[in-house]
Order: sequence, then structure tokens, then C-alpha cells
Amino acid sequence: MSDESRLDGVLARYREIEEQLAAPDAHKDLDSLQSLGREQARLRPVVDVHHRLEAARKAEAEARELLGTETDPEMVSYLKDEMHRQHAELERLEAELPMMLVPTDPNDERSVIVEIRAGTGGDEAALFAADLFRMYQRYAETRRWQVDIIDQNETEGGGFNKVVFEVKGAMAYSRLKFESGVHRVQRVPATESQGRVHTSAASVAVFPEPDEVEVEIRDEDIEIDVYRSTGHGGQSVNTTDSAVRITHKPTGLVVTCQDEKSQLKNKNKAMKELRARLFDRMQREQQEQISADRRAMVGSGDRSEKIRTYNFKENRVSDERLGEPIYRLDRVMAGEMDLVIDPLLVVEQAKLLAGENVA
Repeated sequence: MSDESRLDGVLARYREIEEQLAAPDAHKDLDSLQSLGREQARLRPVVDVHHRLEAARKAEAEARELLGTETDPEMVSYLKDEMHRQHAELERLEAELPMMLVPTDPNDERSVIVEIRAGTGGDEAALFAADLFRMYQRYAETRRWQVDIIDQNETEGGGFNKVVFEVKGAMAYSRLKFESGVHRVQRVPATESQGRVHTSAASVAVFPEPDEVEVEIRDEDIEIDVYRSTGHGGQSVNTTDSAVRITHKPTGLVVTCQDEKSQLKNKNKAMKELRARLFDRMQREQQEQISADRRAMVGSGDRSEKIRTYNFKENRVSDERLGEPIYRLDRVMAGEMDLVIDPLLVVEQAKLLAGENVA
């Protein structure tokens, strides 16, 4: 699709949204009102640039027309300056607009549900999963996002066999979507007496979090079980049945939450995760053109499916989607993930501009 066609589509949709928001009964459907408001906010920057571009084009034409009949030297000088100024503004906006018309993922502005699972590597893989969780936690702090654990299966050594958490904040998915896949670590484990480097892996899955209205979950489609929360080795850590397991019968999806002492809070958190997983599944079924790692999310946790390697000895992060490694592993693990994410955004944008699939 050409830039002109995309622009026409944006302008037409923006006018349509304005008409819908101005309708007398628009306030009756608050969910629709919020959805239209979000879409309008996404389109407004493009519309604003288009209006400024049209104004600059008109002002340049007017200055040129007046220049053709003006004889006063002072006015001629002014009109020439004005014509050059408007022409420069026109060129700047014409260069900016195509970048703004690059198709974006409609999920970019959403909060996310993240799941980390230990893969190949035993105890060391579980420790690495915990390191990844802390890395995301620190990154969220730099972005002023809120992290809320939904479910965790902690090992005696302080690692995670699995941890599921929500990252709530503006544009969380736009930056964390690149994390879906298998992450591999190369380092000397604390338990290694010979100083040998071991390779372990953990898988990460990132799901955009939908609004409740976008995914309908009927009561008859779910089965809810409650049980006592467990800690290391399976010992009970609560004296009440506060942990919740929800099974979605039509799909077979199962989610659990035992992080809160309140059964209701655990149920609400588990429903958030279930809604996000169903939303992701629904999108994958509807949009076959989405990227391969969005379709599959993560594989089995095998090392061959990696998207990124963390080499502690060399202080190196190597992402399969980037040409050059980044020798700032200590800073990345400390939460400075933009060192990796910013280059990935550049690659994604270049592919979109070229009309390529971003898989």
C-alpha cells in the first residue's frame, strides 16, 4: 500500500471517529467510547502533521504568487525569506510523514503478561530465569511501570522453574514484545568448582493484556479449583485455600495464582492471565501474517531456538536479530535494556518501511 493510500485511510478513519464521538448517544457505551478515544489518540499525530503540511504548502504558494507581482524591495526580501522558510518546513514534514505512516502493532500501547520458564540446564537454568525476572523488574522501574507477580514456582536455590507477572504501564508491549523466545546464558555456575562455563536456557513469553470487554469468558466455560499455596518442596505456606487454578474448558488452557493471601485477589490475577492468553490465541488465529515468534511465542526451551545469548565472561549480549553484539551485559542485567531494545526497534522500523515481514 502506498503512503498516499495509507494517509487517505487514516484521514477517513479519523473523520469517522470524530463523527462517532460526536453522536448524541456516544456516552452510553463507555467501553466503545474508551476504545474510540484510544484510536483517535493514535491517529491524531498523523492528522496534525498532515494539516501542518497543507498549511505550509498553501503559505509557500501564496508567498510565491505575491512575489510575482511585488516591486517593493523590502517586501520582495520578506516574501523570499517566507517562501524559503515554508519550503524548508514542507520538506521536513514530507520526510516525517512517511515514517509516521509505517504500520504499527495495535497492541503496542498495552500492558503485558510475561511468563519466564527455566529450560535446559537444571538448577542453573532456574537461577537464570530469576535473573531475567530481576532484569525486567529493574527495566520496569526505569520506565515507571508496575510489576505484579501472578504466579511463581520458586526453587530452593532461589531460582524460578516458572514465574508469571504483569507489567502494567504505557507502551509496555511496544518494547517488551521483542523478549518472546528462548534466552541462553553462558557462565560459570556458583556450584561449579572447576570454573567451567555452562550453557543454560530459559524461555520468555510476552502476551499483550486486553481490556475485559475484548475477551468474553463465560462462567460455564471455566472451572475454578482452590487449594493451599505451596513453597519450596511443596510445603504449605498458607493455612487457607487461597491459591486458585482456572481451567478454560473450550481451549484447555490452565492458569494458576497463589501469590496473594486473598482467594479473590488470586482469582482476579489468574483471570487477567487467562484473558491475555486467550486474546493472544484469538489474534494468532485471526492474523496469520503476524511474525513467526508471535505465532509460536516460544518453543520447547531448547538451546537451538534462542533469540539472545548472555555471555558473562565476555560481558556480551548477542541478539540473533542484530548484526553486532553488545558488550554491556552488566548494564543490561541491571535494567538498562534499551541498549538492546532500541536497536531492535530500528531494525523493525526499517523492515516495515521496506514493506517486509517483521518476523
